[in-house]
Amino acid sequence: MSGIILVVRPEPGLGTTLAAAKDMGLNTVGYPLFEIRPWEWDCPDPVTVDALLIGSANAIRHGGEALTRLTDKPVYAVGEATAEAAREAGFAIASIGTGGLQNVLDTVRSETTLLRLAGAEHVPLEPPSGVNLETRIVYKAVSLELPEPLRALQDLGLTVLLHSAAAARQFDNEARRMALHRQRISLVTIGPRVASAAGKGWADIHVSDAPNDRAMLELARSASI
Repeated sequence: MSGIILVVRPEPGLGTTLAAAKDMGLNTVGYPLFEIRPWEWDCPDPVTVDALLIGSANAIRHGGEALTRLTDKPVYAVGEATAEAAREAGFAIASIGTGGLQNVLDTVRSETTLLRLAGAEHVPLEPPSGVNLETRIVYKAVSLELPEPLRALQDLGLTVLLHSAAAARQFDNEARRMALHRQRISLVTIGPRVASAAGKGWADIHVSDAPNDRAMLELARSASI
């Protein structure tokens, strides 16, 4: 296999993806485009909340002391990684999604009040009839610049993995700042929304069939051959 795969997600997800890539024998480089930091937030009265809706393990990792007031609330999680972080923090899991947070929300029964714990940048959701959804921002992603030495990767058959729309926009911005040759770079995105945020002019934009590392890395492998 020729080419290099660049992973730009923040830690600890970056390490997870790099480990999966190593197991698959892929030539992968990691550099985070973001650093995740806590956001000060006010926890509502727990008696007004029936369950939590969580779209990222970052909400658990950076939710802070206020989360201890909510550990008796079941969690509706966007995926297995988020569910595992919630379990480790002492939460029970009500449901684990596979196709995005809106799909998870659509399975919630009526007459339920959900507290969504989200990042500063988050996807708007439409709750089903009878479901009350409140949102609290508990973390934020701070943008980072790519280091100059990574410029050389564009001449080696570069494929970039993008796990979020924020990452897609930041990589697009960094490509402009560094005057990268877009026609030499292919992108693999976790979903269509991320692909639409990545800008134009790339050699290829591939959209993963499933929102997980294995599917993205398999797609990146085929794009890099």
